[in-house]
Amino acid sequence: MKIIINDQQSIAQIRNSFNKAFPFLKLEFFSKRHESGQASSLHFLIRKDVMLKDCRTIHHSSEISVTPDMKVNELEQLLWAGFGLGVQVFRKSGKVWLETTLTDTWTLAEQNAEGESLSKGIEPDEPEYYQDRD
Repeated sequence: MKIIINDQQSIAQIRNSFNKAFPFLKLEFFSKRHESGQASSLHFLIRKDVMLKDCRTIHHSSEISVTPDMKVNELEQLLWAGFGLGVQVFRKSGKVWLETTLTDTWTLAEQNAEGESLSKGIEPDEPEYYQDRD
């Protein structure tokens, strides 16, 4: 997938593009960058209606390619180094969103598959005596 980064984009637009490709992941934007393996303080969370021009430190336009085999820490580093955007990837787990701090070395595909597994009901196996006996 391609994400266009420019000052006319809002955080919501970037988040929506990312979420279409990875429905069990989401990007949150922060005014202060977190260290690898560390959580981001909600005190620095940026609202989704904010425009990128108002929250990034590097102002050039570009298109980035985000692939399923990209690691979480690679995506976060790319957005920081290239655009001055502090982001954190979150994974869905049931009805809550978890920061991927301990699994930053997983790929986006692995994270998304784990989120799907944790968020969708798994039908229990039927014991043999409940199966059709025709």
